[in-house]
Amino acid sequence: MNIEVRQLTIKDYTDLKKSMIEAYKGDAGGVWTRTNISDLINIFPEGQLCVEVDGKVVACALAIITNSKDVNSGHTYEEITDNGKFTTHTPDGDIFYGIEVFVHPDYRSLRLGRRLYDARKELCEEWNLKSIIAGGRIPKYHEHADKLTPRQYIQKVKQKEIYDPALTFQLSNDFHVKKILKKYLPEDEQSMEYATLLEWNNIYYEEDSKASSPSKQTIRLGLVQWQMRTFSNIDHFYDQVEFFVDAVSGYNADFAVFPEFFNTPLMGPFNDLPETEAMRKLAEMTDEIREKIQQFAVSYNVNIISGSMPLVENNKLYNASYLCHRNGSYDEYRKVHITPNELKYYGMYGGDKVKVIDTDCGKVGILICYDVEFPELSRILAEQGMQILFVPFLTDTQNGYTRVRNCAQARAIENECYVAIAGSVGNLPKVNNMDIQYAQSAVFTPSDFAFPTNGVKAEATANTEMLVLADVDLYLLKELHEYGTVKTMKDRRRDLYSVNLLK
Repeated sequence: MNIEVRQLTIKDYTDLKKSMIEAYKGDAGGVWTRTNISDLINIFPEGQLCVEVDGKVVACALAIITNSKDVNSGHTYEEITDNGKFTTHTPDGDIFYGIEVFVHPDYRSLRLGRRLYDARKELCEEWNLKSIIAGGRIPKYHEHADKLTPRQYIQKVKQKEIYDPALTFQLSNDFHVKKILKKYLPEDEQSMEYATLLEWNNIYYEEDSKASSPSKQTIRLGLVQWQMRTFSNIDHFYDQVEFFVDAVSGYNADFAVFPEFFNTPLMGPFNDLPETEAMRKLAEMTDEIREKIQQFAVSYNVNIISGSMPLVENNKLYNASYLCHRNGSYDEYRKVHITPNELKYYGMYGGDKVKVIDTDCGKVGILICYDVEFPELSRILAEQGMQILFVPFLTDTQNGYTRVRNCAQARAIENECYVAIAGSVGNLPKVNNMDIQYAQSAVFTPSDFAFPTNGVKAEATANTEMLVLADVDLYLLKELHEYGTVKTMKDRRRDLYSVNLLK
């Protein structure tokens, strides 16, 4: 599955029309004509957004710009759109007015509406608009109209005593109700002709200033410090993975990071086999687990570094990590440096590819545990533009953890990047060679005035299952590179030495 949020074009009209018919089947709302869509694209192309899934447009958000003074008083849908002529669009206005959002019912489980709302918020910030305003239906109100006024109904939805598919969604996306509109959509019998005037405030708005933010620069990381535990079946394992993905997504994180070999509890049923055979049995589940995590990445709109898992290819056993992008695609990295333990007990082979991965949050790299103790790899990634390095790890002793931690912190300083390490805690008494784990997951930064004095942005409590959440600012890396107290990337003696990738 491939998912992309992009600007709508007139070529998308056939798909848009089909999806809109399905979305509003038996409900209030009509179908926009090709002329309507063409007009909107001509007057405000950046504000017309869609979601394409596997080449087909299945969701859409339409908007205009207008002035706050024109919408704060009561108005109807026909008035704000001028009956589909959109003469109300004011390029120099101060608010973003959402006139339409819909999702094809077959794709609603993918949370595409939230993606469209996130894209709108980014656009609102980029254009330095004061807020996003929209008129919102309350389609379940007719079931309660004999007992509740619109105001009482809205309050009960806020308190989660009543679920309204439109208003509940809006509130969960940080909108608040400014006022109640009467006769907003006269044909909306379910809402009894009432609607909410909703608002999301742009906290970065600067009056009389034009802002331009070409790309997202503050990235939120969510590290899962995973408790090793036995699972009665693979579905229970998935439940635990989804629990953490859901939690990380709830904090609007851009990345969720799991530890190295976090799925080894599933080796329990093979404990009677030699370690090599047990690990190869676990490898048989890797494709299925990766595909499940890909689904979570799409559904929860978060990029997931799926720790690492065993992989068999051409009868060779590798230690592989997958970055499951929230657009449905994935990238693979295979651990290059195999530990003596992995070689002795599992006969593992090292990978032979080192490259940065392009994401919707910039360029990132993945190294697995022991890899981070070799500075050449991260330096090569830094040369390729890496801004964040992810290190899933598994260490059984505090000595091993200290090696990973100190080397990871050094990599952050010498490569002027952020490094996030995520490990497992607890024990697995019924899985050979996975008895005990020690971890303190953390996010490390370069060491200069713009960063924490100890170079630690955030860290977990040692040996406790928990999440670590941290925001990292990519702009600070650019400033460090140009104006830092020291400039480790610029000051290298290229006339004297070099680090090169040979294949």
